[in-house]
Amino acid sequence: MIDAMPRPRPPHLQRQITRRGKVVWYVRIGKGAPQIRIRAKFGAADFTAEYEAALSGTPRTKTGAPSLGTLAWLIARYRETAIWSSLSPTTRRKRDNIFLHVLETAGAKPSAHITTATIMAGRDRRAATPVQARHFLDAMRGLFRWAAKAKIVKADPTLGIDNPPHRQGDGFPPWTEDHVAAYQARWPIGTRQRVWLDVLLYTGLRRGDAVRFGRQHVKDGIGTIKTEKSGFTLAVTIPILPILAETLAAGPCGDLTFIAGESGRPLKKKSFGNLFRDACREAGVPGSAHGVRKIAATTAANMAQP
Repeated sequence: MIDAMPRPRPPHLQRQITRRGKVVWYVRIGKGAPQIRIRAKFGAADFTAEYEAALSGTPRTKTGAPSLGTLAWLIARYRETAIWSSLSPTTRRKRDNIFLHVLETAGAKPSAHITTATIMAGRDRRAATPVQARHFLDAMRGLFRWAAKAKIVKADPTLGIDNPPHRQGDGFPPWTEDHVAAYQARWPIGTRQRVWLDVLLYTGLRRGDAVRFGRQHVKDGIGTIKTEKSGFTLAVTIPILPILAETLAAGPCGDLTFIAGESGRPLKKKSFGNLFRDACREAGVPGSAHGVRKIAATTAANMAQP
């Protein structure tokens, strides 16, 4: 039987009581149209989402999939977009880690209920680690900027939110000329550790690109490589300066990459970072591959001058 409901009521929504006394809800649009059952509890956010999906003809999510309209559902849709695919693997991995924690605490929350105050609270909970707070903001900005443009949400709740302040000592210490000299004194030309530094120093490549850079990328003294940060869609050109050419000629280098491990095989980005940090420590240099990039541009420009 179909029970009457207090009016006004949502259009096309009907309530039925089964023979066992259970209340079930259906959407039927027009006489003779099929009934679409609403399985969520009446009054819950999921109920509204399923009702709107039934009206629009949008298929319901599969069992075990995020409920339509929730933050988990929004993140799942975002991961299916070209915008997400265009991010570098490193950026996607960082944002996936952020989303993992967000889903644990707010995945079932309707995305429409995520406000500026919600985002600010998430940032402030990570205040003890400003880098993580910044990664959280970057992830949520990317998500809601896309959702707002796609008109899935009415407004972007991340607009106007300031980045967390940098604390003294945050980030990677930049190298100085004294650091470079100390490292080169400990690791002269002819050592693989010297190849590591000089590739970073005289190309300005990020660590993820430096570990892939090899002879196949160099032609007529010019290196060309597609960058990881661009999702391997944009290429940069790098002049191979004489001082770098001398280091590479002395080696030791790998067959496929200039930067190589003890066995001559290419190194993964993380493994190289750890090995380079060990080499810095042995040279008495408090540095890292990230820190080298801050002096690399100046060094390369000075070396290129006549």
